Amino acid sequence: MLFLRQAMLGVLLAALSLGALGWAGSAVWRAVNVAMGDAAPDRPRREIAVAVRAVTVTPGPAEPVIEAFGVLRGTRTLDLRAAAGGNVVDLSDPFRDGVAVQAGAVLVRIDPAEAAAALATARTDLADAEAADRDARRNVDLAREDLAVTQEQADLRADALMRQRDLDSRGVGSAAAVETAALAAAQARQAVVGRRQALAQAEAALDKAVTAAARARIALSEAERRLADTTLRAPFDGVLSGVVVTTGARVASGELLAQVVDPTALEVAFRLSTAQFARLVAADGDVTDRPVTVTLDPGSGGARSTASDLRVSPVVAEGQTGRELFARLDRAAGFRPGDIVTVTLAEPPLADVATLPAAAVDADGAVLVIGPDNRLAAARVEILRRQGNTVLVRADDLAGRRIVADRTPALGAGILVEVAGTAESRPVSSVPDGGGVMLELTETRRVALLQRLDADPTLTAVDRDRMRAALQADQVPATLVRRIEDGRGG
Repeated sequence: MLFLRQAMLGVLLAALSLGALGWAGSAVWRAVNVAMGDAAPDRPRREIAVAVRAVTVTPGPAEPVIEAFGVLRGTRTLDLRAAAGGNVVDLSDPFRDGVAVQAGAVLVRIDPAEAAAALATARTDLADAEAADRDARRNVDLAREDLAVTQEQADLRADALMRQRDLDSRGVGSAAAVETAALAAAQARQAVVGRRQALAQAEAALDKAVTAAARARIALSEAERRLADTTLRAPFDGVLSGVVVTTGARVASGELLAQVVDPTALEVAFRLSTAQFARLVAADGDVTDRPVTVTLDPGSGGARSTASDLRVSPVVAEGQTGRELFARLDRAAGFRPGDIVTVTLAEPPLADVATLPAAAVDADGAVLVIGPDNRLAAARVEILRRQGNTVLVRADDLAGRRIVADRTPALGAGILVEVAGTAESRPVSSVPDGGGVMLELTETRRVALLQRLDADPTLTAVDRDRMRAALQADQVPATLVRRIEDGRGG
Protein backbone atom coordinates (compact mmCIF):
# COMPACT_ATOMS: atom_id res chain seq x y z
CA MET A 1 0.00 0.00 0.00
CA LEU A 2 2.86 2.33 0.77
CA PHE A 3 4.34 1.65 -2.64
CA LEU A 4 1.04 2.35 -4.33
CA ARG A 5 0.62 5.69 -2.60
CA GLN A 6 4.13 6.80 -3.52
CA ALA A 7 3.57 5.73 -7.13
CA MET A 8 0.33 7.74 -7.39
CA LEU A 9 2.03 10.84 -5.89
CA GLY A 10 4.83 10.56 -8.43
CA VAL A 11 2.35 10.31 -11.31
CA LEU A 12 0.48 13.42 -10.02
CA LEU A 13 3.67 15.48 -9.76
CA ALA A 14 4.75 14.40 -13.23
CA ALA A 15 1.37 15.43 -14.66
CA LEU A 16 1.56 18.89 -13.02
CA SER A 17 5.08 19.38 -14.35
CA LEU A 18 4.07 18.45 -17.87
CA GLY A 19 1.04 20.80 -17.70
CA ALA A 20 3.20 23.72 -16.59
CA LEU A 21 5.67 23.06 -19.36
CA GLY A 22 2.86 22.91 -21.92
CA TRP A 23 1.37 26.24 -20.77
CA ALA A 24 4.78 27.91 -20.90
CA GLY A 25 5.43 26.59 -24.38
CA SER A 26 2.05 27.84 -25.56
CA ALA A 27 2.77 31.34 -24.19
CA VAL A 28 6.15 31.42 -25.88
CA TRP A 29 4.57 30.31 -29.17
CA ARG A 30 1.94 33.09 -29.04
CA ALA A 31 4.60 35.66 -28.26
CA VAL A 32 6.70 34.55 -31.21
CA ASN A 33 3.68 34.71 -33.52
CA VAL A 34 2.85 38.24 -32.40
CA ALA A 35 6.45 39.31 -32.90
CA MET A 36 6.57 37.74 -36.38
CA GLY A 37 3.30 39.47 -37.37
CA ASP A 38 1.32 36.28 -37.49
CA ALA A 39 -1.06 37.32 -34.72
CA ALA A 40 -4.76 37.02 -34.75
CA PRO A 41 -6.61 40.07 -36.18
CA ASP A 42 -7.31 42.91 -33.63
CA ARG A 43 -10.77 43.54 -32.44
CA PRO A 44 -12.46 46.73 -33.69
CA ARG A 45 -11.34 49.80 -31.68
CA ARG A 46 -13.55 52.74 -30.63
CA GLU A 47 -12.20 56.35 -30.86
CA ILE A 48 -11.78 57.93 -27.43
CA ALA A 49 -13.07 61.49 -26.94
CA VAL A 50 -10.89 63.87 -24.86
CA ALA A 51 -12.73 65.80 -22.15
CA VAL A 52 -12.22 69.58 -22.39
CA ARG A 53 -13.70 72.77 -21.02
CA ALA A 54 -15.21 75.17 -23.51
CA VAL A 55 -15.73 78.92 -23.65
CA THR A 56 -18.02 80.80 -26.00
CA VAL A 57 -16.58 83.71 -27.98
CA THR A 58 -18.83 86.66 -27.10
CA PRO A 59 -17.66 90.04 -28.48
CA GLY A 60 -18.60 93.12 -26.50
CA PRO A 61 -17.18 96.18 -24.74
CA ALA A 62 -14.20 95.81 -22.41
CA GLU A 63 -12.08 98.20 -20.35
CA PRO A 64 -8.42 97.10 -20.30
CA VAL A 65 -6.23 97.95 -17.34
CA ILE A 66 -2.54 98.65 -16.88
CA GLU A 67 -0.71 97.47 -13.78
CA ALA A 68 2.47 99.07 -12.51
CA PHE A 69 4.44 99.30 -9.29
CA GLY A 70 4.81 102.74 -7.74
CA VAL A 71 6.29 104.52 -4.74
CA LEU A 72 4.33 106.86 -2.46
CA ARG A 73 5.77 110.29 -1.79
CA GLY A 74 4.74 112.95 0.67
CA THR A 75 3.84 116.30 -0.86
CA ARG A 76 4.05 118.15 2.49
CA THR A 77 7.29 117.26 4.26
CA LEU A 78 9.20 119.93 6.17
CA ASP A 79 12.69 119.71 7.64
CA LEU A 80 12.67 121.09 11.18
CA ARG A 81 16.02 122.88 11.43
CA ALA A 82 17.47 125.06 14.16
CA ALA A 83 17.30 128.67 12.95
CA ALA A 84 19.62 129.74 15.80
CA GLY A 85 22.40 127.92 17.58
CA GLY A 86 22.39 127.12 21.27
CA ASN A 87 21.37 124.60 23.89
CA VAL A 88 18.00 122.87 23.65
CA VAL A 89 16.16 123.77 26.85
CA ASP A 90 12.73 122.29 26.14
CA LEU A 91 11.07 119.73 23.88
CA SER A 92 7.41 118.89 23.38
CA ASP A 93 6.33 115.82 25.33
CA PRO A 94 6.71 113.40 23.72
CA PHE A 95 9.16 114.40 20.97
CA ARG A 96 9.66 111.07 19.19
CA ASP A 97 9.14 109.49 15.80
CA GLY A 98 5.53 108.80 14.95
CA VAL A 99 4.05 111.38 17.35
CA ALA A 100 1.24 113.46 15.86
CA VAL A 101 1.53 117.23 16.29
CA GLN A 102 -0.93 120.07 15.72
CA ALA A 103 -0.26 123.19 13.68
CA GLY A 104 1.27 125.92 15.86
CA ALA A 105 2.28 123.60 18.70
CA VAL A 106 5.66 124.35 20.31
CA LEU A 107 8.09 121.56 19.46
CA VAL A 108 11.58 122.80 20.41
CA ARG A 109 12.89 125.68 22.52
CA ILE A 110 16.51 126.77 22.24
CA ASP A 111 18.16 128.84 25.03
CA PRO A 112 16.97 132.41 24.30
CA ALA A 113 19.46 134.27 26.54
CA GLU A 114 21.75 135.49 23.74
CA ALA A 115 18.85 136.41 21.50
CA ALA A 116 17.08 138.26 24.32
CA ALA A 117 20.26 140.25 25.09
CA ALA A 118 20.65 141.11 21.42
CA LEU A 119 17.03 142.25 21.37
CA ALA A 120 17.56 144.52 24.37
CA THR A 121 20.64 146.04 22.74
CA ALA A 122 18.72 146.61 19.53
CA ARG A 123 15.96 148.39 21.42
CA THR A 124 18.52 150.66 23.12
CA ASP A 125 20.18 151.43 19.81
CA LEU A 126 16.79 152.29 18.34
CA ALA A 127 16.06 154.64 21.22
CA ASP A 128 19.41 156.41 20.65
CA ALA A 129 18.74 156.66 16.93
CA GLU A 130 15.28 158.09 17.49
CA ALA A 131 16.69 160.66 19.95
CA ALA A 132 19.32 161.67 17.40
CA ASP A 133 16.59 161.95 14.80
CA ARG A 134 14.54 164.31 17.01
CA ASP A 135 17.65 166.41 17.77
CA ALA A 136 18.46 166.69 14.08
CA ARG A 137 14.92 167.79 13.28
CA ARG A 138 15.15 170.54 15.97
CA ASN A 139 18.48 171.71 14.53
CA VAL A 140 16.94 171.96 11.09
CA ASP A 141 14.07 174.04 12.42
CA LEU A 142 16.46 176.39 14.27
CA ALA A 143 18.68 176.70 11.21
CA ARG A 144 15.71 177.70 9.10
CA GLU A 145 14.61 180.33 11.63
CA ASP A 146 18.20 181.64 11.84
CA LEU A 147 18.33 181.89 8.06
CA ALA A 148 15.06 183.76 7.97
CA VAL A 149 16.26 186.34 10.53
CA THR A 150 19.58 186.78 8.73
CA GLN A 151 17.74 187.25 5.45
CA GLU A 152 15.64 190.03 7.07
CA GLN A 153 18.80 191.77 8.26
CA ALA A 154 20.28 191.51 4.77
CA ASP A 155 17.13 193.04 3.30
CA LEU A 156 17.35 195.96 5.77
CA ARG A 157 21.04 196.53 4.89
CA ALA A 158 20.14 196.53 1.22
CA ASP A 159 17.40 199.15 1.84
CA ALA A 160 19.85 201.33 3.81
CA LEU A 161 22.35 201.19 0.93
CA MET A 162 19.67 202.28 -1.51
CA ARG A 163 18.79 205.29 0.73
CA GLN A 164 22.44 206.37 0.99
CA ARG A 165 22.87 206.20 -2.74
CA ASP A 166 19.66 208.20 -3.24
CA LEU A 167 20.89 210.87 -0.83
CA ASP A 168 24.29 210.95 -2.51
CA SER A 169 22.63 211.43 -5.88
CA ARG A 170 20.75 214.49 -4.53
CA GLY A 171 23.92 215.95 -3.02
CA VAL A 172 22.92 215.64 0.59
CA GLY A 173 24.87 212.48 1.34
CA SER A 174 28.51 211.54 1.36
CA ALA A 175 30.58 208.90 -0.35
CA ALA A 176 31.78 207.58 2.99
CA ALA A 177 28.25 206.86 4.11
CA VAL A 178 27.53 205.05 0.86
CA GLU A 179 30.66 202.94 1.28
CA THR A 180 29.73 202.12 4.86
CA ALA A 181 26.20 201.06 3.85
CA ALA A 182 27.55 198.96 0.97
CA LEU A 183 30.00 197.20 3.29
CA ALA A 184 27.22 196.43 5.78
CA ALA A 185 24.97 195.06 2.99
CA ALA A 186 27.80 192.80 1.77
CA GLN A 187 28.39 191.49 5.28
CA ALA A 188 24.63 190.79 5.63
CA ARG A 189 24.61 188.82 2.36
CA GLN A 190 27.64 186.83 3.56
CA ALA A 191 25.78 186.01 6.79
CA VAL A 192 22.83 184.72 4.73
CA VAL A 193 25.17 182.39 2.85
CA GLY A 194 26.60 181.13 6.14
CA ARG A 195 23.13 180.46 7.50
CA ARG A 196 22.25 178.55 4.34
CA GLN A 197 25.32 176.36 4.80
CA ALA A 198 24.31 175.75 8.41
CA LEU A 199 20.80 174.76 7.26
CA ALA A 200 22.27 172.38 4.65
CA GLN A 201 24.46 170.76 7.28
CA ALA A 202 21.49 170.40 9.63
CA GLU A 203 19.40 168.80 6.88
CA ALA A 204 22.28 166.38 6.06
CA ALA A 205 22.52 165.47 9.74
CA LEU A 206 18.76 164.88 9.74
CA ASP A 207 19.05 162.52 6.75
CA LYS A 208 21.77 160.56 8.53
CA ALA A 209 19.66 160.40 11.67
CA VAL A 210 16.66 159.14 9.71
CA THR A 211 18.84 156.46 8.06
CA ALA A 212 20.33 155.46 11.41
CA ALA A 213 16.84 155.15 12.92
CA ALA A 214 15.72 152.97 9.99
CA ARG A 215 18.75 150.72 10.45
CA ALA A 216 18.03 150.51 14.15
CA ARG A 217 14.46 149.45 13.43
CA ILE A 218 15.72 146.78 11.00
CA ALA A 219 18.19 145.55 13.64
CA LEU A 220 15.38 145.43 16.17
CA SER A 221 13.18 143.44 13.80
CA GLU A 222 16.06 141.05 13.13
CA ALA A 223 16.67 140.64 16.86
CA GLU A 224 12.97 139.94 17.43
CA ARG A 225 13.04 137.35 14.62
CA ARG A 226 16.11 135.66 16.10
CA LEU A 227 14.43 135.51 19.47
CA ALA A 228 11.30 134.03 17.86
CA ASP A 229 13.51 131.52 16.00
CA THR A 230 14.59 130.03 19.31
CA THR A 231 11.07 128.56 19.51
CA LEU A 232 10.20 126.05 16.75
CA ARG A 233 6.51 125.38 16.11
CA ALA A 234 4.71 122.83 13.97
CA PRO A 235 3.89 124.48 10.61
CA PHE A 236 0.92 122.18 9.95
CA ASP A 237 -0.81 119.09 11.31
CA GLY A 238 1.52 116.16 10.83
CA VAL A 239 3.66 113.41 12.31
CA LEU A 240 7.24 113.65 13.59
CA SER A 241 9.91 111.66 11.77
CA GLY A 242 13.69 111.40 11.96
CA VAL A 243 14.01 112.88 15.46
CA VAL A 244 17.72 113.30 16.32
CA VAL A 245 17.78 115.75 19.26
CA THR A 246 17.27 115.53 23.02
CA THR A 247 16.93 118.08 25.81
CA GLY A 248 20.28 119.65 26.73
CA ALA A 249 21.93 119.00 23.39
CA ARG A 250 23.74 121.89 21.73
CA VAL A 251 22.71 122.49 18.16
CA ALA A 252 24.17 124.68 15.45
CA SER A 253 22.27 127.05 13.22
CA GLY A 254 20.71 125.11 10.35
CA GLU A 255 21.13 121.69 12.01
CA LEU A 256 18.37 119.17 11.20
CA LEU A 257 16.40 118.25 14.31
CA ALA A 258 13.45 116.29 12.89
CA GLN A 259 10.91 116.22 10.08
CA VAL A 260 7.22 117.00 10.10
CA VAL A 261 5.31 114.87 7.59
CA ASP A 262 1.70 115.34 6.60
CA PRO A 263 0.50 111.72 6.16
CA THR A 264 -2.68 112.85 4.41
CA ALA A 265 -0.89 114.57 1.51
CA LEU A 266 0.46 111.72 -0.61
CA GLU A 267 1.06 111.08 -4.28
CA VAL A 268 2.22 107.99 -6.15
CA ALA A 269 5.01 107.95 -8.71
CA PHE A 270 5.05 105.06 -11.18
CA ARG A 271 6.57 104.23 -14.56
CA LEU A 272 4.88 102.93 -17.72
CA SER A 273 6.43 101.58 -20.88
CA THR A 274 6.25 103.68 -24.01
CA ALA A 275 3.60 101.38 -25.51
CA GLN A 276 1.44 101.54 -22.39
CA PHE A 277 1.76 105.32 -22.23
CA ALA A 278 0.81 105.68 -25.89
CA ARG A 279 -2.52 103.96 -25.20
CA LEU A 280 -3.37 106.67 -22.66
CA VAL A 281 -2.52 109.71 -24.81
CA ALA A 282 -5.48 111.52 -26.30
CA ALA A 283 -5.61 113.00 -29.79
CA ASP A 284 -4.43 116.40 -28.52
CA GLY A 285 -1.34 114.84 -26.93
CA ASP A 286 -2.52 115.13 -23.34
CA VAL A 287 -2.93 112.19 -20.99
CA THR A 288 -6.55 111.36 -20.53
CA ASP A 289 -7.66 111.49 -16.89
CA ARG A 290 -8.38 107.79 -16.45
CA PRO A 291 -9.45 106.13 -13.16
CA VAL A 292 -6.44 105.15 -11.04
CA THR A 293 -6.49 102.68 -8.14
CA VAL A 294 -3.62 102.34 -5.64
CA THR A 295 -3.31 99.18 -3.51
CA LEU A 296 -0.78 98.73 -0.72
CA ASP A 297 -0.59 94.90 -0.69
CA PRO A 298 -2.91 93.03 -3.09
CA GLY A 299 -1.88 89.71 -1.61
CA SER A 300 -3.23 90.50 1.86
CA GLY A 301 -6.12 92.83 1.13
CA GLY A 302 -4.17 95.94 2.15
CA ALA A 303 -5.23 99.55 1.99
CA ARG A 304 -6.80 100.74 -1.24
CA SER A 305 -7.49 104.22 -2.56
CA THR A 306 -8.36 105.99 -5.76
CA ALA A 307 -6.06 108.65 -7.20
CA SER A 308 -6.62 111.70 -9.36
CA ASP A 309 -4.77 114.63 -10.92
CA LEU A 310 -2.77 112.36 -13.27
CA ARG A 311 0.45 114.08 -14.40
CA VAL A 312 3.42 113.14 -16.58
CA SER A 313 7.07 113.95 -15.89
CA PRO A 314 8.37 116.43 -18.51
CA VAL A 315 11.71 114.61 -18.91
CA VAL A 316 12.98 111.05 -19.15
CA ALA A 317 15.81 110.39 -16.72
CA GLU A 318 19.13 109.23 -18.09
CA GLY A 319 19.27 105.46 -18.37
CA GLN A 320 15.47 105.11 -18.06
CA THR A 321 12.81 104.30 -20.63
CA GLY A 322 9.08 104.88 -20.87
CA ARG A 323 7.32 107.63 -18.96
CA GLU A 324 7.07 108.47 -15.26
CA LEU A 325 3.60 109.49 -14.07
CA PHE A 326 2.26 110.95 -10.85
CA ALA A 327 -1.20 110.88 -9.26
CA ARG A 328 -2.55 112.35 -6.03
CA LEU A 329 -4.17 109.94 -3.55
CA ASP A 330 -7.76 110.79 -2.69
CA ARG A 331 -7.63 108.87 0.62
CA ALA A 332 -4.36 108.36 2.47
CA ALA A 333 -5.60 106.15 5.33
CA GLY A 334 -3.26 103.17 5.78
CA PHE A 335 -0.56 104.56 3.47
CA ARG A 336 2.79 106.12 4.33
CA PRO A 337 5.49 107.85 2.25
CA GLY A 338 7.91 105.29 0.84
CA ASP A 339 5.34 102.47 0.50
CA ILE A 340 5.66 100.26 -2.58
CA VAL A 341 2.17 100.02 -4.05
CA THR A 342 0.40 98.46 -7.02
CA VAL A 343 -1.11 101.01 -9.38
CA THR A 344 -4.05 99.99 -11.58
CA LEU A 345 -4.79 102.39 -14.41
CA ALA A 346 -7.85 101.97 -16.61
CA GLU A 347 -7.30 102.33 -20.35
CA PRO A 348 -9.86 103.80 -22.78
CA PRO A 349 -12.59 101.18 -23.38
CA LEU A 350 -12.52 98.89 -26.42
CA ALA A 351 -15.57 97.84 -28.42
CA ASP A 352 -16.39 94.48 -30.06
CA VAL A 353 -13.68 92.47 -28.33
CA ALA A 354 -13.93 89.05 -26.69
CA THR A 355 -12.50 88.18 -23.30
CA LEU A 356 -10.96 84.69 -23.28
CA PRO A 357 -8.94 82.71 -20.71
CA ALA A 358 -5.22 83.14 -21.20
CA ALA A 359 -4.81 79.34 -21.51
CA ALA A 360 -7.14 79.29 -24.53
CA VAL A 361 -4.85 81.36 -26.76
CA ASP A 362 -1.23 80.62 -27.55
CA ALA A 363 1.46 83.22 -28.22
CA ASP A 364 0.61 83.41 -31.93
CA GLY A 365 -3.10 83.92 -31.37
CA ALA A 366 -4.08 80.35 -32.31
CA VAL A 367 -7.19 78.80 -30.76
CA LEU A 368 -8.95 75.42 -31.08
CA VAL A 369 -12.56 75.71 -32.24
CA ILE A 370 -15.04 72.96 -31.32
CA GLY A 371 -17.01 71.98 -34.44
CA PRO A 372 -20.59 70.67 -34.66
CA ASP A 373 -19.26 67.10 -34.63
CA ASN A 374 -17.14 67.86 -31.52
CA ARG A 375 -13.93 67.78 -33.54
CA LEU A 376 -11.33 70.46 -33.13
CA ALA A 377 -10.34 72.91 -35.84
CA ALA A 378 -7.51 75.46 -35.72
CA ALA A 379 -8.27 79.18 -36.02
CA ARG A 380 -6.54 82.47 -35.24
CA VAL A 381 -7.58 85.59 -33.37
CA GLU A 382 -6.03 89.05 -33.04
CA ILE A 383 -4.59 89.55 -29.57
CA LEU A 384 -5.19 93.09 -28.33
CA ARG A 385 -4.26 92.88 -24.64
CA ARG A 386 -3.09 90.32 -22.12
CA GLN A 387 -4.68 91.04 -18.75
CA GLY A 388 -3.38 88.58 -16.20
CA ASN A 389 -5.43 85.38 -16.57
CA THR A 390 -7.48 86.74 -19.48
CA VAL A 391 -6.80 87.85 -23.03
CA LEU A 392 -8.68 90.47 -25.03
CA VAL A 393 -8.98 89.40 -28.66
CA ARG A 394 -10.75 90.50 -31.79
CA ALA A 395 -12.44 87.52 -33.46
CA ASP A 396 -15.53 88.68 -35.34
CA ASP A 397 -15.63 85.50 -37.50
CA LEU A 398 -15.75 83.30 -34.37
CA ALA A 399 -18.59 85.15 -32.63
CA GLY A 400 -20.85 82.66 -30.89
CA ARG A 401 -18.49 79.70 -31.52
CA ARG A 402 -17.08 77.54 -28.74
CA ILE A 403 -13.34 77.12 -28.28
CA VAL A 404 -11.19 75.03 -25.95
CA ALA A 405 -10.61 76.93 -22.72
CA ASP A 406 -7.46 75.03 -21.66
CA ARG A 407 -5.00 74.14 -24.44
CA THR A 408 -2.65 71.23 -23.81
CA PRO A 409 0.02 69.59 -25.99
CA ALA A 410 -2.29 66.59 -26.43
CA LEU A 411 -4.93 68.67 -28.25
CA GLY A 412 -4.86 69.56 -31.91
CA ALA A 413 -6.94 69.90 -35.06
CA GLY A 414 -9.09 66.84 -35.87
CA ILE A 415 -9.20 65.40 -32.35
CA LEU A 416 -12.58 64.31 -31.03
CA VAL A 417 -13.48 66.03 -27.76
CA GLU A 418 -16.24 65.92 -25.22
CA VAL A 419 -17.25 69.17 -23.50
CA ALA A 420 -17.05 68.46 -19.79
CA GLY A 421 -17.68 72.01 -18.58
CA THR A 422 -17.55 75.67 -19.46
CA ALA A 423 -15.13 78.41 -18.45
CA GLU A 424 -16.44 81.80 -17.44
CA SER A 425 -15.43 84.67 -19.72
CA ARG A 426 -15.84 87.91 -17.82
CA PRO A 427 -15.26 91.42 -19.18
CA VAL A 428 -12.16 93.18 -17.97
CA SER A 429 -12.76 95.89 -15.39
CA SER A 430 -10.58 98.46 -13.71
CA VAL A 431 -9.73 95.95 -10.95
CA PRO A 432 -7.79 93.00 -12.40
CA ASP A 433 -8.59 89.43 -11.48
CA GLY A 434 -6.25 87.51 -9.26
CA GLY A 435 -5.02 90.56 -7.44
CA GLY A 436 -4.81 88.68 -4.13
CA VAL A 437 -3.53 85.32 -5.42
CA MET A 438 -0.26 84.10 -3.92
CA LEU A 439 1.95 81.54 -5.68
CA GLU A 440 4.51 79.03 -4.44
CA LEU A 441 7.36 79.08 -6.94
CA THR A 442 9.59 76.21 -7.93
CA GLU A 443 13.29 76.91 -7.79
CA THR A 444 13.56 76.76 -11.59
CA ARG A 445 10.82 79.34 -12.04
CA ARG A 446 12.26 81.52 -9.27
CA VAL A 447 15.70 81.55 -10.93
CA ALA A 448 14.13 82.41 -14.29
CA LEU A 449 12.24 85.34 -12.76
CA LEU A 450 15.37 86.66 -11.04
CA GLN A 451 17.25 86.49 -14.35
CA ARG A 452 14.48 88.49 -16.02
CA LEU A 453 14.74 91.12 -13.28
CA ASP A 454 18.50 91.47 -13.71
CA ALA A 455 18.09 91.87 -17.48
CA ASP A 456 15.34 94.51 -17.30
CA PRO A 457 16.88 97.97 -18.02
CA THR A 458 13.73 99.88 -17.02
CA LEU A 459 14.02 99.04 -13.31
CA THR A 460 15.80 101.23 -10.81
CA ALA A 461 18.16 99.67 -8.30
CA VAL A 462 15.66 100.24 -5.48
CA ASP A 463 12.79 98.56 -7.35
CA ARG A 464 15.00 95.66 -8.44
CA ASP A 465 16.16 94.99 -4.86
CA ARG A 466 12.61 95.22 -3.55
CA MET A 467 11.28 92.79 -6.19
CA ARG A 468 14.17 90.37 -5.64
CA ALA A 469 13.32 90.31 -1.93
CA ALA A 470 9.66 89.60 -2.76
CA LEU A 471 10.64 86.71 -5.02
CA GLN A 472 12.67 85.09 -2.25
CA ALA A 473 9.58 84.66 -0.07
CA ASP A 474 7.74 81.33 0.22
CA GLN A 475 4.63 82.85 -1.39
CA VAL A 476 4.85 85.49 -4.10
CA PRO A 477 1.99 87.73 -5.34
CA ALA A 478 0.65 86.45 -8.66
CA THR A 479 0.53 90.00 -10.00
CA LEU A 480 4.29 90.39 -9.51
CA VAL A 481 5.04 87.08 -11.24
CA ARG A 482 2.68 87.92 -14.09
CA ARG A 483 4.25 91.32 -14.68
CA ILE A 484 7.78 89.95 -14.78
CA GLU A 485 6.86 87.08 -17.11
CA ASP A 486 4.97 89.44 -19.41
CA GLY A 487 8.04 91.64 -19.63
CA ARG A 488 6.36 94.72 -18.16
CA GLY A 489 8.98 95.40 -15.52
CA GLY A 490 8.24 96.98 -12.17
